[in-house]
Amino acid sequence: MLHEMSLFSGPFEQIKSGGKTIEVRLNDSKRQKVHPGDVIRFFKLPERREILLVRVVGRCEFASFAELYATAPPAAFGGTSAEQLLAETYEIYTPEQERQYGALGLQITLLPPA
Repeated sequence: MLHEMSLFSGPFEQIKSGGKTIEVRLNDSKRQKVHPGDVIRFFKLPERREILLVRVVGRCEFASFAELYATAPPAAFGGTSAEQLLAETYEIYTPEQERQYGALGLQITLLPPA
């Protein structure tokens, strides 16, 4: 299955360079449909002109982002520390959203350009 999502420039470039291998999202109804083997088409914000394709190779669900960030080195998530990652995550998602949906880690591998 093909999914479409958007990314800010920093995370987009980290995936493109191969440094970021785990994408973090809320485990909301849209993301609950993403499974290993699926492909995600990421659009780079704000223009959405640049695209990356990745394959989902794993999926991990947690009650909180803190629990998720404890499962791998910060660099896998595109960060330098769990504290920095949490601060950036809470700029996008609220603690209320986290409590409602939980956290999702999608292990990804970059696909060659189409």
